[in-house]
Amino acid sequence: MTTTRYGIKDNQVRAFNKLIRVSHQKLGLVCDTVRGLPVERAIDVLKFSKKRVAGEVLKTLLSAIANAEHNKNLPVESLFVKEIWCGKALTMKRIMAGPRGSARPILKPFSNLTIVLESGVAPSKKETKKTAKKEKAK
Repeated sequence: MTTTRYGIKDNQVRAFNKLIRVSHQKLGLVCDTVRGLPVERAIDVLKFSKKRVAGEVLKTLLSAIANAEHNKNLPVESLFVKEIWCGKALTMKRIMAGPRGSARPILKPFSNLTIVLESGVAPSKKETKKTAKKEKAK
């Protein structure tokens, strides 16, 4: 498999979502629940999640699936979440009045989200741990 621009292979697609109005820590919790799952399972997890930001992650995941179908003609049944990460974006700074004429800062953070899907069989978490132990023993 050849590598194209940005280190994405022929059997991989990606999607971005920039300036999501939530902190990267809260977004990271939702990303951890989806990482490594097949696409159908990841959609179910996000639909029934109680986190507010799960809707934004679902929107980005559906965009990545559409990219796979339209741009690279990959079968949806074989897609899984290869990588998902979030990072800090800008932070809006506001001021709230405090006691005795002082001011208190209010920080309103934004985040960026990137999802990379890959076509193939998703490695199970148990297998990866076992193979890591075997490689360490050698």
